[in-house]
Amino acid sequence: MCSILGIFGLQPGDDVSALRRHALELSQRQRHRGPDWSGVHLDEGAILVHERLAIVDPAGGSQPIRSADGQLVLAVNGEIYNHRELEAGLPQPYEFQTGSDCEVLNALYRQDGDVCGWLSRLNGIFAFALWDRASQSYLIARDPVGVVPLYWGHDGAGRLCVASEMKALVGTCNDVAQFPPGHWYDSATGELTGYYQRPWRDYDATTGVEVSAAELRDAFERAVHRQLMSDVPYGVLLSGGLDSSLVAACAARFARRRVEEDDRAEAWWPRLHSFAIGLDGSPDLAAAEVAAEALGTVHHGFTYTLEEGLDALPEVIRHVETYDVTTIRASTPMYLLARRIKAMGVKMVLSGEGSDEIFGGYLYFHKAPDARAFHEELVRKIDALHNYDCLRANKSMMAWGVEARVPFLDVEFLEVAMCMEAAAKMVGIGADGRLRIEKAVLREAFAGYLPDSILWRQKEQFSDGVGYGWIDGLKAHAEAHVGDREFAAAARRFPVNPPQSKEAYFYRRIFERIFPGEACAQTVPGGKSIACSSPAAIAWDAAFANAADPSGRAVAGVHQAALA
Repeated sequence: MCSILGIFGLQPGDDVSALRRHALELSQRQRHRGPDWSGVHLDEGAILVHERLAIVDPAGGSQPIRSADGQLVLAVNGEIYNHRELEAGLPQPYEFQTGSDCEVLNALYRQDGDVCGWLSRLNGIFAFALWDRASQSYLIARDPVGVVPLYWGHDGAGRLCVASEMKALVGTCNDVAQFPPGHWYDSATGELTGYYQRPWRDYDATTGVEVSAAELRDAFERAVHRQLMSDVPYGVLLSGGLDSSLVAACAARFARRRVEEDDRAEAWWPRLHSFAIGLDGSPDLAAAEVAAEALGTVHHGFTYTLEEGLDALPEVIRHVETYDVTTIRASTPMYLLARRIKAMGVKMVLSGEGSDEIFGGYLYFHKAPDARAFHEELVRKIDALHNYDCLRANKSMMAWGVEARVPFLDVEFLEVAMCMEAAAKMVGIGADGRLRIEKAVLREAFAGYLPDSILWRQKEQFSDGVGYGWIDGLKAHAEAHVGDREFAAAARRFPVNPPQSKEAYFYRRIFERIFPGEACAQTVPGGKSIACSSPAAIAWDAAFANAADPSGRAVAGVHQAALA
């Protein structure tokens, strides 16, 4: 994964040398995403800059990628997991210039005029800008869920700018905004079009659809296997919770063979390494040790102190580009862990984001009144992932040049898991008369893969699992640095999404210093990702409306009261 920056709409009178220097300066703000190499393309209509993190074809996959005739220029941040199948299915031969998995985008653009069609066939995480010199037009697109970030806006001369991170456009684009997931923009028509519309979004399309434990397990194993595509050392994040442990368990089964050679050759780095972090004595560190021992990974458990976490907050907010309370709480230990992982020479990790949104893992799902409401809330949560967990995982890791991949959000796995009848995912009493806790259908599918203490470990938010003293310390720190009078005037100082707690105010103050202006503030929806603040959750149980803290332990009295 890398970073891209594009400036489109250059005019004959523009000082292209000055614009090129400006584009390089903007791109340098996100070079942490791509520390391995920089590439620039400049012509009469566009500038594309690419900062590369080399994971596939590290010796020859530099970008921007140009077609053999020089007419197509592509800058991509991402991975196309099914690139070999797409290349094999091309209707005509294409003269590839690199071994990059992303170059297939140029071929598809040239040979298939149905853009929505070929974008829908991609299985990957991506954000890209493709410049067509012959038509002086460009195409911009982002992956279906928004695993990879992308921002756009216009400079003072009306030129359209696009970048992987908002910080690259601050001060240049007063209208900076997120580019929406699952969409593409065609400069020739000026239209922004959604391409990812799946039948499972409608509850009625899922009623009566049965997915066996074997089907669910096989689909997830295939997703993990696909995402082990790498020519550099990789590992897994292992918190000891269900989701990261399942990712690690599946990865451990495939780690000894090389995916890019159809498992015929031994992997270049056959030992799977796993990574965890927490305060001294944290629940996650203890559980991760149990999971790692069972799976046989080379495990690395790191500790951090409250002071180290507090010291990192300004840099965390600068990198993750949000003032959302839950996201910052969880991003900080992840940011510190990424630095450790980078120091060990690992450039890619698999992570467990997305499972709770697909299977209803958050505790307020216990209160869902029926399967339709349950399913509709799952869809809403998936649609919001790009603002929360995907943003956290991507930007916290990429702050140190480590790519995070998320097998639960693999589009082929999503197709299987989200087509399943929602009633099968809900908590309640099973046919055997026993209570089925959240994500029971997923746990049952992987019986025997993990120790029962891990397989049936109940939901714990990452920011809680690293140690309950972390959240308490953040609150106390904010209380000491935000005065009562200052907080009372929060709505006047921050009219966009006014902070609802002193902790939120503290983060917002840092955010505003780095990302001034109303447009930047509006890229963060609500500024409060507290799960139980969702309209659906409040409708399910009015008590959720009064929950003021997004910590998992504050939601419905944690696990026991969630079933009351």
